[in-house]
Parts: sequence; C-alpha cells; structure tokens
Amino acid sequence: MRADTFINRGTRRGTRRRTMPIIATVPLQVLVGGTALAVTGAIGLWQILPGQVVPTVGAGHGRGMSQVGAFDNARAGWSAEDILGHYYPGATLGQVGPTTIGVRLQAQDDATLDTYAAAGAQVAGRMIGPGEAAHLTPLPDGGANVVVTSGCDGEVLWQAATDDPFVYPVHPGAGRPVEEHLTLCGGTGYRGALGVALEGGAYRTVNQVDLDDYLAGVLPSEMQANWADQGAFEALRAQAIAARSYALAENRYGYARTCDSTDCQVYPGTVKEDGRTTEAVAATTGTVLLREGLILRSEYSAAPDGGRPADIETFAVGPAPHEFVPTAPIPPAPTGPTDPDLTIEALAGETVIDTEYRRIGGPESAIGAPIGPEMLLPQRAGTYRLYTNGVIVATEALGAQVVDFTTLLELVPDLGDQLPPSASGDTQLTTPEGSLPDVTSPEGVAPEGIDPGLAAPAPVGAAFPTLDEVYGPTNPAVPQGVSAVE
Repeated sequence: MRADTFINRGTRRGTRRRTMPIIATVPLQVLVGGTALAVTGAIGLWQILPGQVVPTVGAGHGRGMSQVGAFDNARAGWSAEDILGHYYPGATLGQVGPTTIGVRLQAQDDATLDTYAAAGAQVAGRMIGPGEAAHLTPLPDGGANVVVTSGCDGEVLWQAATDDPFVYPVHPGAGRPVEEHLTLCGGTGYRGALGVALEGGAYRTVNQVDLDDYLAGVLPSEMQANWADQGAFEALRAQAIAARSYALAENRYGYARTCDSTDCQVYPGTVKEDGRTTEAVAATTGTVLLREGLILRSEYSAAPDGGRPADIETFAVGPAPHEFVPTAPIPPAPTGPTDPDLTIEALAGETVIDTEYRRIGGPESAIGAPIGPEMLLPQRAGTYRLYTNGVIVATEALGAQVVDFTTLLELVPDLGDQLPPSASGDTQLTTPEGSLPDVTSPEGVAPEGIDPGLAAPAPVGAAFPTLDEVYGPTNPAVPQGVSAVE
C-alpha cells in the first residue's frame, strides 16, 4: 500500500503545496507523549553497506527523523524536502535571518574561561595581542574579572573588571579564518565569542556564535560528512534544517539557548568541521521547520531501522522566525576614550599611555617597543610604562609624556635593576639633533588637556618635573616600590 504526505513550503515568495512520495508501508501509529514505539521497516542501506553508515552518537531515542533512514532515502533520490516531509508530516518550511546563538559548553562547567587567538582578540573593551590569553571569572553582577597574560601561562600583562563578560575575535562576521578563532587553553577552537556566566553560583562558559558557524560544528558530529560522497548529500541538507530548527526552538538557560552535548546537540567547536557538511549548512541557510508558524523542536535520532514519521504535535515549539532579530556576534573594535580617565581604576578602553604611544609612532618611534606592562607609580599617583629607549609617564598633573630613565628613577628609585641596558646613559633616547623626539601634534599644538610646556619634552639633561610637581608639595615621603596596574 502506498501512502502520501505533504509539506507546505513557506518561503519569502509565499507558500506552495507539493505532493511527495514516501516509503510504501502499512498504516503507522504515532508517537504519544515521550514514548518511542518499536518499529519495523524495510532493510536499509546501512545494513547492506556495513561500515559506511555508522551512527555518530548512538541510536538515540527514536523520535523524529532517522538519520540512517535519511541516508537511505537520499540514496534513493529523495531531496531534503522529501525527507523532512516524510519524517515531520504537517510541518512547513520558513526562513530566519542571520542570528547568533548562545551555547553552554558543559565540559567547561565550574572552570574559569582561559582563551586566546592567533590573530589576537578583544576583551573588556581592549585589544589583546596575538597569542595573549584572556582569563575570565564571572561576577555576581553579570560582569567578569579579566586577567590578560602573555600566553596561557605567561606573565600578567594587565587585569580589570568589566560588565561585558565575553572575549571576542578581532573581526565581526561569520565564516572567519582559523587564526581568528578563539581557542581554549589546552582545548579546542570556537568561532564567535566566548564568555562566562553564573548559574546558582556555579561557573558556566558560553559560546555566542553565528547560527551557521554553530551548525558547521554540529553537522559533522551528528552525521558522517562522507555521506556526501556516497550519494546522500540531501540527507546532510535535511540534517542541517532539522538541527537549525531544534537549536532555535530551545530555550534552556537564561544565559544560553542550548548546550553542546547529547543533552541537546553535539557541538565540539571547530575540531570536526568538514567542507562537505559546511556546504550542506550553506545550502540551507536560514531554513527552519515550522508548526503553525512557530519553529519546531525537530527531534531526530540514528534509529537504525529507518524510523517512522513523527506526530509533530508531540514536539515543543519555539519562537516565530521574525522574533529573531539579526545580530552580529561581536561589537566593533574598541577605540580610545574621548576624555581619558587617568585614574588607575580605568577598566576598559585605550589608556592615555597607549594613546600617547600610538600618537608618537608606536614601535617605530624613538622610544622603541614596550618591554613590560603598565605599572603604578608610588602612592597611585599615576602610571608609567617602560620601552626600549625611554618611558611614558601619565599623571593627573602632567597628562602623558615621554621622559628618560633618569627622570623615572627620581620617581621610582627602586626600579634600577628593572631598566633595560639602554638606560645606562639615555643616549639612545636622542634624535640626530640631540634632543628627545618631538611629541607635539602635527600642527605643533599640545594635545588637549596637556600643558603646552610639557607636550614636547625638553632635551636630555634639561629639567624634568620634580617630585613635588608629580605628587604635590604637601605629600608625605614617596613610598618605595611599584605594582602592576590592577
């Protein structure tokens, strides 16, 4: 006996109705509640071709589309729409725009987030360099403590608190190259952003990722990518639509929509990505299964007997497609503040020392490359940073300016053993004309907020700010020693 089923194809051009053949079979019972019925069916290709069709994550619960059945049907010439029409009778197809999805990384439960990217990253409103690692610990107010180190286990470069508890790749958008992927220290890589949250006091790690980038990791973990080479590419397309629908219909946590294990859908990040499954995702971009206009939580499994059509009324539904507002996975690259906060409690954005260093030419300037993190002056009077051939000091009284090592030692006498070899005579600070590099603006006007008399440092040997000018004439004796910026 032959039976027919229908699927309404809802598209932006409207809805059209088509008839599709399904496997000849006896009248079927439906799933009631959460009970999966024992089923019998035709012998599938998974039995004829041993070793070529292997369930990726086990047979599962038997509800919804059978991945093995989808393989058989695709080999028999069915399209993805035919396959979905068979397993989810009464469902329609709809479209969602570009969106991101939050995924709880369960293997990271109760751990801090430790991550880096070969191309660098963004965290707490600041850029971090290639290979520099960000370590995030969630805070009760929804923010995070951030510590940035040189490599995963290197020296601390800076630390801060932020109300944005995510590390972002250097550029926005989906499909970014591998060097921009965030990699867990000692673990795998992920597209999109990685962040932290608290759940009942327990640490959680979240991957905020473009939906299709997420599916590029899910598909080869739930189906075999080599099915595309065996005439079953349409099964991969069907899986992409079912997985996209399932994920968007989820709403498991306040901080993430779904998870990365068999409790939800298997998602190991980028480690299993394959061009064949990524192509199947791209070929179905935005397509979802709907029930009465709402996204269907389209369950599926690796049922080895081919499975049977599901009663989609027993499946949960999520939002309507239009409820997903198109979003970008990361914010724009950070820029320096227009009115820099000179206090050491500044938590985000480019520091005034960073701004001054960039303005005078960065590593190509006469003071050379940085050789350590930004540090506190005694009594928290300001900050300074050492460079190969000089120092930039920033205080409330002086703004930011280049000084020589001798001047720094007047401010921080105990620093002598930390200075570079070039500090021996300060001669490398001089320009060919024998003076410190000109750090005035191109128009010769001192930067806003800095005394014109201090904007261009005097020649070597000239008078530099006194301790009283830095700390104030009534300050007590300057304590010895310094500490890294908090």
